Amino acid sequence: MRQRQKLIVIVGPTASGKSELAVLLAKKYNGEIISADSRQVYRGLDIGTAKVAGTWRNGIFTYKKIAHHCIGFVSPRKTYSVAQFQECAARAVRNIAQRGKIPVVAGGAGLWIDALIYDWHLPHVAPNLKLRRRLEKKSAAQLVTMLKKLNPRRAQTIEQKNPRRLIRAIEIAHALGSVPKLKKRGRYDALIIGLSPAPVVLEKQIRTRAQKMIQGGLISEIKKLRALKISTKRIREFGFEYRAGLEYLDGTLSQADLLKRIAVETRQYAKRQMTWFKRNPDIIWNPPARNIQKRITAFLRWNT
Repeated sequence: MRQRQKLIVIVGPTASGKSELAVLLAKKYNGEIISADSRQVYRGLDIGTAKVAGTWRNGIFTYKKIAHHCIGFVSPRKTYSVAQFQECAARAVRNIAQRGKIPVVAGGAGLWIDALIYDWHLPHVAPNLKLRRRLEKKSAAQLVTMLKKLNPRRAQTIEQKNPRRLIRAIEIAHALGSVPKLKKRGRYDALIIGLSPAPVVLEKQIRTRAQKMIQGGLISEIKKLRALKISTKRIREFGFEYRAGLEYLDGTLSQADLLKRIAVETRQYAKRQMTWFKRNPDIIWNPPARNIQKRITAFLRWNT
């Protein structure tokens, strides 16, 4: 039997420290990182997505001297699907392995990560313009109710105030039914490490993240998107951070309320992420720091 490519995978809720751990492991094990974040793929969405502060050199995004793949390369005018990520990440895995390095996948987009490591077959679902026109007239709450009837599992994890994502999920459910069930064996041999800080620790990290986001230029980033003629509707689709920022710019939200809103919605988002991840028994949660390297060293030595 052909040996499956080994992957180190870091998952967990937002603000749990995935990016920094991925860099440490990539340095330790001669690896490169594949970003699994559904918004960090877009150019110009840096502050609001807490993208690592890397730089482009010769077409490669580098952060702390480690190459990152599938990040910051898609126009914000376009939409990027899980199937497209699956192709991008699989290509990155091949390229990294061909250079004799270890692929390290890190991110909080559970659907994207599962699609990659369990090799889900994702048939293309073309836009249903008639259905979209009908759904666009409905509120986010109405869309959530519809999705719960069609696909309760997806409704638990989706961002429930994002009409674009809700409409797309309903569109897919109409065409295919629910998302694929988890397969136990896919294309890769993955060691999945989960980070889930204690609630009090995560709360502090989320608040710090929200403060850095505002102080780091979230509002300026939104202004730049507007200057690029990105519509308000499209900016709202990028997530709750951008919707709150737009309300601040419109004068309906104070700076103090902006911080509070982002922190509260980040906590809610983290809970949805954990709902997704907790269903996967393959994840090794919160291994002590001293054991992570032992596990990885042993894992990389094993043959499959």
